[in-house]
Amino acid sequence: MQKLTWTQQEYQEFAKKREPARPVFKNCIRAFLVGGFICLIGQCLMQMFINVFGFTQQTAGNPTVAVLIFISVVLTCLGVYDKIAQWAGAGSAVPVTGFANSVCSAALEHKSEGLVLGVGGNMFKLAGSVIVFGTVAAFIIGLIHLALGIGGK
Repeated sequence: MQKLTWTQQEYQEFAKKREPARPVFKNCIRAFLVGGFICLIGQCLMQMFINVFGFTQQTAGNPTVAVLIFISVVLTCLGVYDKIAQWAGAGSAVPVTGFANSVCSAALEHKSEGLVLGVGGNMFKLAGSVIVFGTVAAFIIGLIHLALGIGGK
């Protein structure tokens, strides 16, 4: 019996021929619609905090984000957000709700391992890299602004 050996290029050509076509345009439309709808909900919440509860434009942002995170966590716990994310793709992952979903999903997945080592130790595995790179990027941008004398008071 002869052993089958392929070069990396041959294997990539073989795999490419058998890979199903991705509906890129349809996926972009879905992502746009769902991401836009999440942002629309956020804008409606913000207007509610301004008009009903008397918040200012500057102070309405924090409770708006908190409510969006709460809604995302509840939908994740009920298994609904994952179905939305499966259909919408990146549209559900980009807003703050996607970040909350990633933290909540990891916490739910590891809750059987205990609160400290399971939930606490694993809930920021995926989201941790976002926090680190966001912090580093903000620091670098702050240094650039400081060096160029842009912004600030």
